[in-house]
Order: sequence, then structure tokens, then C-alpha cells
Amino acid sequence: MDRREIAALLAYIGRLDPRTIRTDQGEARDQLAQWHDLLGDVPMATLHGWDARVAARQHIRVSPYQVLPADIARPWESYRRDRLGRHTDPTPSVDPDDQAAWTAELVGTRRAVATGSAQPAQYRALTSGRINPALEARLREVGSCIPPEARAALARYRPARAAREAAVAQGQPDALRVRCDWCQAQVGEPCRRRRIGPDGGARGTAPRATPHPCRLDLAASRQAQESAQVQQPAMV
Repeated sequence: MDRREIAALLAYIGRLDPRTIRTDQGEARDQLAQWHDLLGDVPMATLHGWDARVAARQHIRVSPYQVLPADIARPWESYRRDRLGRHTDPTPSVDPDDQAAWTAELVGTRRAVATGSAQPAQYRALTSGRINPALEARLREVGSCIPPEARAALARYRPARAAREAAVAQGQPDALRVRCDWCQAQVGEPCRRRRIGPDGGARGTAPRATPHPCRLDLAASRQAQESAQVQQPAMV
């Protein structure tokens, strides 16, 4: 706010709380200079929700004490923090190799959001609505969000997952959909190999690329039971 806006704000406050009025010309000049020094970087109003007069009126309405510059500055700082907390930096439109222009655009966008001249840019939230039919068809065509070439390249780094996918592709039961009774691996976790020390105690475990045989048998039994349950109504 410039000095004229500070004077207008003090006049507005004086109408609501006459205790802030200074009748002496020297005191009024000192009050104007003090408020300008403390609130010079606070705008009178912005396009998006900030108004210094509203902050002053709220303080006068709920507090028995006279309005001080801090009673205007505190709500302004809260307003700035809230807007910056809800802002996610959009990708600048300039050449990313131009570091100075890239930084300048980011800083300018943040300053515009903080000062209330622009709305915060937020990521779109995930929704539970129906998927676009065109996207559903594309997913059915692709089959996976990971391309086959990338999946093959990752197989050496994910042996347990690669073995699981190969077994399912061959029509074998998915062993990781059941709990392993041998190593106590939970559903979705690979089986682990126990390392036994000379004293007979377990010294550690390491993940196995293939599940234990008992887990495979349990998965096959579960798959057979589910298939029987599906076929039973058709036979009836």
C-alpha cells in the first residue's frame, strides 16, 4: 500500500474504532509514516480474496484492543502461505536450457500467486469416474502399461516377478496369490530362502526366484477349487 492507501485504511478504521483517530496533525503524520513503513508491502486488496479492510474489520469485531499494523500483516502472511502451499509450479514455457529465463518465470509465477494476482496452479485430483472407452480399448490392446521390450529388459533385475509372469503366461497357477506355509511369505511376496547357522538358528533370509513346492501345490489346489465352483452351476 502506498501512503494514500494507508491514509484511506486509517480513515476506514477510524470510522469503526474512533480510538485510533489522531487529532493532532503531528501525531497523525507519525501514525501514517509508521503504518506505511510496516505495511508498505501489503496490498490494499487483490483479485482473489484479500482485502486489508476485511482484516481490520474482523479484528475490531472480535478483539477489544485497538488495531495495530501487525493485525493486518499477520492475516496477510497467512494468506500468502496458504496460497503458496496450494500451488504446484507449472512447467515454464521458456527453453529449459535457458536457466535464467526458466528461473525468472518460476519466480514470477510464485510471486503472482503469493501476491494474489494469480490463482494457485494445482494438480488435478484422481477421480473414481468411469474410464474413457477409448482408453479402455487401448489398455486391452496393449495389455500392460509396461512395454514388452522394457519388461524383458527388467526381467534380470526382477527374477521372482519374471518367473511369476512366465508361469501365469503358461497357464500355471499363480503361487504368490496364496501364503507360503514353509517360509511364511505373505500374499504377493516372494518366497525366501533361510540361511541356517552352525547352531541351528536362522541367520538371515534371501528372496527366491521361484516359490517353494508346497506353495505351488497350495496355489494349484486353490485354483482347482475355484474352477470347480465356477463349473458346478453350469452342470446343474
